[in-house]
Amino acid sequence: MTSTLITHIGELTTMDDDDRQLTDAAVVLDGGTFAWVGRAADAPAADERHDAAGRAALPGWVDSHSHLIFAGDRSAEFEARMAGADYAAGGIGVTVDATRKATDDQLRAGAARLIDEARRQGTTAMEIKTGYGLDVDTEVRLATIAGEFGDEVTFLGAHLVPAGSNADEYTNLVAGPMLDAVAPHAGWIDVFCERGAFTTEQSRRVLEAGRAKGLGLRVHGNQLGPGDGIALAAELGAASVDHCNYLSDADIDALAGTWDDARGGRSAGPHGTVATLLPACDLSTRQPFGPARELVDAGVEVALAANCNPGSSFTTSMPFVVATAVLQMKLTLREALRAATRGGAVALRRDTSSGTPRPLGSVAVGCRADLQLLDAPSAVHLAYRPGVPLTADVWRAGVRVAGSVR
Repeated sequence: MTSTLITHIGELTTMDDDDRQLTDAAVVLDGGTFAWVGRAADAPAADERHDAAGRAALPGWVDSHSHLIFAGDRSAEFEARMAGADYAAGGIGVTVDATRKATDDQLRAGAARLIDEARRQGTTAMEIKTGYGLDVDTEVRLATIAGEFGDEVTFLGAHLVPAGSNADEYTNLVAGPMLDAVAPHAGWIDVFCERGAFTTEQSRRVLEAGRAKGLGLRVHGNQLGPGDGIALAAELGAASVDHCNYLSDADIDALAGTWDDARGGRSAGPHGTVATLLPACDLSTRQPFGPARELVDAGVEVALAANCNPGSSFTTSMPFVVATAVLQMKLTLREALRAATRGGAVALRRDTSSGTPRPLGSVAVGCRADLQLLDAPSAVHLAYRPGVPLTADVWRAGVRVAGSVR
């Protein structure tokens, strides 16, 4: 692999440990990682050179919550919701039926299209969940295909109790034979701890079984109303709890406490439980936005993700998510950028503090060389010009994956 110098960057947002913002900057990509970062005037030679021509640069987006492997269409459900119908978790069953009938090649083709769409908008790392199979064979298929496309694979057999199934018996299946079959293909386990999905005790059983298999923990929590998802995630030390629309003061305190423990050295690692917010989903389901401002002020690490799925958030656009977080959720641009890059990496335990090789979400020596250039002089244009396609060029692991030359 040849080294590449990207120079004359007008504004470089690093999201590194020092949280730097450099002007007239340059980076060198070599062997899939950042080999040098600094002032353009000091840049070393490289095999190839790319002139950023004053454009802004920042890490590629780290989208830490997606459901990309599916078949079928739920646009009619969306239209009904926009006309006043409530969102219900049971709509997932429509996608399950279509996904079970789809071939592997059909599922791969759909995932490839969405991945390419995301890449062209600056996304360079994605977590992908299963959860549209809800039987052993299909969940294994989905996890296997997700592994071909995603940076991290999450087993979400506990997405919904299939129609006609007994909830406790299905929980036993998820925490037993289904987990046994899927675990070799996944790094994480997730559960939809929500009314209409899984109770607190059912969720606990699934998560504890996953942890016993060596999987990291994630939780869908407090999306449709107040509940125990936040408290359960904090209690079990989950890496993230996602949605977080209905949080009490006690919920925020519980999440903040996990970060107090991490910073005070009283937890198993340098991280607490990340609150992953999904504003595109909130708009689509007409739920209140998660309390981003309150979470950040309480010291909780926040991530932003697109939650691409066919029912409640059919978008791959992280720029839209970032703009919404700034314009509607009271985050500063800097906070939103962090949440969509390094925050996502923390949620996946792939940041610079995790000890993982080639960390994600930062422009720093040794990190994976994921970088995006904007057709704008500053990253503030992401919120200043919402809805305008600003992504000019994208590199993933040092390889140019989107831009004027493909």
